[in-house]
Amino acid sequence: MNPHQRPALHLEPSVSTTTVVTTTTTTTTYAPIPLPSLPAPSLPKDPKAYPLYNVHLPRSLRRFPLEFPGGARATFQDGDSGDEEMHEEEEEVVEGKGWRMLRREELDDSPKEVDLVEAVEKYGRKRSYSNENMMEGIESIPGVTAGTPPRKKAKAAPPTQLPLNTAGPPSPLPSPRGSPAPENIWPSAPPSGLSSPQPQAPLQPDVSLVTLLSLPSLLSHFAALPPQLQSHVLLTFLRHSPLPVLRTLHSVLTRTLARDFLTLLPPELASHILSYLTFSDLARASRVSKSWRAIIDSDPVLWRDLLKSTKIWFGRGSEMAFADAIFARRRHQGLPLPGTLPLPHPYKILFKSRHLTRTRWVTNQNPRHLTFPAHGRSVVTCLILSHGRIISASDDHSINVYSPLTGELLRSLDGHEGGVWALAATKNTLVSGSTDRTVRIWDISTGRCTHVFGGHTSTVRCLAIVKPEWVDVENESGGVTREKWPKRPLIVTGSRDHSLRVWTLPRPGDDEYRCYGADDTEADPAETSQEDVEDNPYHKLHLEGHDHAVRAIAARGRTLVSGSYDCTVRIWDIITGNCKWVLVGHTQKVYSVVLDITRNIACSGSMDGTVKIWNLHNGQCQHTLAGHTSLVGLLGLSPSYLVSAAADSTVRVWDPDTGEHRHTLAAHNGAITCFQHDEFKVLSGSDGTLKMWDIRDGSQVRDLLTGIAGVWQVVFEGRWCVAASNRMDATVLDVWDFGDSDDEDWEGEPPGGLYDEDSDYEDEEDDFDQPELDAMDQDFDGIPSGPEDIDVEDQDLGAEDEDEDRPVHWNRHSTDSEEILVSSERDSTIVPAHHGSRSRDRSAVASRSIAGPPTAFPARISLNEGTPTKPKTRNAMQRRR
Repeated sequence: MNPHQRPALHLEPSVSTTTVVTTTTTTTTYAPIPLPSLPAPSLPKDPKAYPLYNVHLPRSLRRFPLEFPGGARATFQDGDSGDEEMHEEEEEVVEGKGWRMLRREELDDSPKEVDLVEAVEKYGRKRSYSNENMMEGIESIPGVTAGTPPRKKAKAAPPTQLPLNTAGPPSPLPSPRGSPAPENIWPSAPPSGLSSPQPQAPLQPDVSLVTLLSLPSLLSHFAALPPQLQSHVLLTFLRHSPLPVLRTLHSVLTRTLARDFLTLLPPELASHILSYLTFSDLARASRVSKSWRAIIDSDPVLWRDLLKSTKIWFGRGSEMAFADAIFARRRHQGLPLPGTLPLPHPYKILFKSRHLTRTRWVTNQNPRHLTFPAHGRSVVTCLILSHGRIISASDDHSINVYSPLTGELLRSLDGHEGGVWALAATKNTLVSGSTDRTVRIWDISTGRCTHVFGGHTSTVRCLAIVKPEWVDVENESGGVTREKWPKRPLIVTGSRDHSLRVWTLPRPGDDEYRCYGADDTEADPAETSQEDVEDNPYHKLHLEGHDHAVRAIAARGRTLVSGSYDCTVRIWDIITGNCKWVLVGHTQKVYSVVLDITRNIACSGSMDGTVKIWNLHNGQCQHTLAGHTSLVGLLGLSPSYLVSAAADSTVRVWDPDTGEHRHTLAAHNGAITCFQHDEFKVLSGSDGTLKMWDIRDGSQVRDLLTGIAGVWQVVFEGRWCVAASNRMDATVLDVWDFGDSDDEDWEGEPPGGLYDEDSDYEDEEDDFDQPELDAMDQDFDGIPSGPEDIDVEDQDLGAEDEDEDRPVHWNRHSTDSEEILVSSERDSTIVPAHHGSRSRDRSAVASRSIAGPPTAFPARISLNEGTPTKPKTRNAMQRRR
């Protein structure tokens, strides 16, 4: 074939009106190419109405552009494509009727761009081609012969469909060998922008559905890969993942790969690590997870060290007493419940209580304040807090129970025929002593008087409830054993008849007892009291020995301390009734006593202006604290401080171990009528003011009350503070709440360290050998208390007491009878109790020692057990029986 010879192009109309382009040469016959029928009359004049169609023939063909009327173009390829230069010389225009050959410069020289989808489609078609039956499944086209000339080369590009006639249905364009259209491996991929519009398949599954169906096989293949290849595949996927997918993956991996180091460490190491955190950081850490909360809350060493590092660990058994009370309460309530988180250790609760007490009372400048009237115009002689209730007694013969939240009068306990001067409470049981010479037991929940004890022949001025606890007892051989005394709660009363009496505290449900003439206002209890106590099953001991009125008492375990107007202090064994020591040293009446069985000391305050500290082992006076210039009528004792208040308008703070004087609180202008203190503060009342002091440095913090006639009583515990005062010729109660809304679980510490909880050994039976003490062998509900009356005129029924009941007017300028007679330690004498004492021991029986646990129940410290005007307060949060 002549290389310069051009192939002849023929346009032959077919029977089906489809134009066929045929190319012939001397050596090659080309396949007819179907073209869309273009009727001449209907051709638009706008060339743009016809798009560009590239008809792909075998690569060996040269490209011959054709232009049809109206702008339609067709491109062909011939087999001699090697030498383009030989055709450049011949640029003559070849044309015919209805067509012409385009020049080379008229062609679009821009390379054809193929996108990823089209390339994958072509690659899939290429791999799916077979040598046989290429047209299987392809719709036949009329006018096109099935038999086509064989291809010269093995590979050929898949044909592209030409635009279909608007009047006919779409038909696929067959390949030169009649191969079928290959299956699309990307069903949801859109067509290429440079390709012709593809016909829609009847049903194409979504790519997400196909991938989901193939996921099990993909997972199996992935699991079969080596770890290195698995990492490579995952990293490849991550590099091609969008940001939302990466975020989701991060949230999953963070939880999967997270390791809780605190729960994996041994408890000792975890506690050591947590010890470097402050209490605020510990509070935040406990909110990280339940496991962290359980670890932090239940670690006693952590909270013990935190108490010590923040200087609120007081010692002297106060922390152990708090823990014992919390554990006893939980056991009684059946806590913790199965399947619940561990309850916080009591040391954690104690830390919160002391931290709030140290901060809230100072920082809360506007605590919630409530004021309501009480007892008309009468003097409030006793005031206590018990289980969220305010209980007040007055010289108008009444006892009232109020709500601290609303000031509502909950109960009015009527029955006494004289002024009430002594109160003590435990759970729902209240004990009161009066000038009518009787002791009454009340059920606070109902307001009913269940028992009336007679026997005293004069005013009952002081009383205490003694609760069983473990104490050290010296036996006959000189050894010390740990025993539980008393076996069940007792009541100790002191009277102006110079004697003390010991009673068994009735339990709820016990037989009621009312002494002779209890409901007869005309009967004289003094005439029948001796015969009556012999028949009273609750009466145990009658302790005689004082030569004057018993003014103050304090009792713990089996030790009883009494102070009298006979200027002596006596130490009694509350079980046997024996007087162990008579402490002589004061030169005037003793008005207040306190007891500390952990230090094994007792303290007494006298009208001679001195405070003495006595050793209970040998009866010696360890220290005489001088400084007050008038009657010391109030004493309080805490683990670190001994506080005394006197008629010289001052409050003094001492070290109970060394007797060193710490601070003098001087800002009042009259005698101190009431006070209470703890390890952080002192509240004192006098001549129309109620002041708060910082006990650690002696500074005045604030005035809670000013401009009133007088303050009779003040008590506080935890978040609550209650004061009874006189204003505008009326008696009112003021209540302050120093807590916030988040302080509902603020546990208060009773000022005496005496908690109103059941003991762990309440079911133990008594080990006494004699039947006389059977009543003391029961479980116990009581709690020690030491209320005293203020020194105002009593309404006593006995004429023989008129002289000693005469009021003492406290005056810081007083002389003569209030002149200070300071005695040295060598002037104090010890008078051993003689065997011929008038004490009547109804249960003088040797008791068998009961060994107690060395650490579970340590001896508790005695705090503020003998102040004349302030009764013992009780934990308001503890559960009732």
